[in-house]
Amino acid sequence: MSIPTGLAIAVDGGQSGLRLRVLPDGRGGSGPGYTHGDKGIAATLAAVRRAAGEAGVLGEPVEVACLGLTGYPNDPSDVRMLAADLAELLNASEIRLCVDMVTAHAGALPDGYGVVIAAGTGSVCLAVDHGGTSHRVDGHGYLFGDVGSAFWIGRAGISALLRARDGRGPDTALAGLDFDPISLYPSPTVVDDVARFTPVVLRFAAEGDFVAQGIVLDAATGLADTIAAGINSLPGVDLVPVACVGGVFQAGEQLLAPLRDRLPARADLRPAAGTPLDGAARLATGPLGPYERLVTVYRSGAGE
Repeated sequence: MSIPTGLAIAVDGGQSGLRLRVLPDGRGGSGPGYTHGDKGIAATLAAVRRAAGEAGVLGEPVEVACLGLTGYPNDPSDVRMLAADLAELLNASEIRLCVDMVTAHAGALPDGYGVVIAAGTGSVCLAVDHGGTSHRVDGHGYLFGDVGSAFWIGRAGISALLRARDGRGPDTALAGLDFDPISLYPSPTVVDDVARFTPVVLRFAAEGDFVAQGIVLDAATGLADTIAAGINSLPGVDLVPVACVGGVFQAGEQLLAPLRDRLPARADLRPAAGTPLDGAARLATGPLGPYERLVTVYRSGAGE
């Protein structure tokens, strides 16, 4: 696969928002994030169109565009359709399309080996070995997984609040908030709404609320278990690079300290080298390397 020399576009499309970067000049744009129940391809295209328009790149010839998307379609035919539509929208000769966990991994670990856990609105972990074999852990969505994510923490906090108000659970300062969680039910963005309660839980935990502290410790334990599963999927006994990305980790040592204590001996926890958008930029402008089997490549006029 040749290395692009012309204009390139990198996109990180998560649940909280979509970000676009034009390379090499660095122009940027943003669009709405992926919402569960969105109208699939149409919603993704609309978000990319908005971000590309803001960056002023619409209509310019683009050599390669790489997009890491939470809303990556499950059906291969939908993937091809989305890639073709993106190629037309962005006037791109080549589209490189993958789930956002792949671009997060590429941004966090430049060598392409190790485990990256991304915990934002949702949570997912990707382990990649030296030969490019990968293993995904969690990322099962807000109903069945995403342990330790902002949604998971926010939901646990809201549940604790309601139990305390009912007299079914231990007292917590969360119950004294002027907040009616039941009002969230009709919201079309309820997953994001619940996730936005996480900073409240973290604040009360930092102030010494026992219930909130327990939620944070449970989140750290769940994230550590996810990382351990990723490490265990990699052969050998050597240390494994581990990086954490995503908004949940903005809590800093409040979450990282108990997480670190719960990691297996092989975990070599290190700061992420870059962001998921940096990873998309890397995969848009260089060889795919260990991610080749994780990225769908579509060339305009030549099929996939």
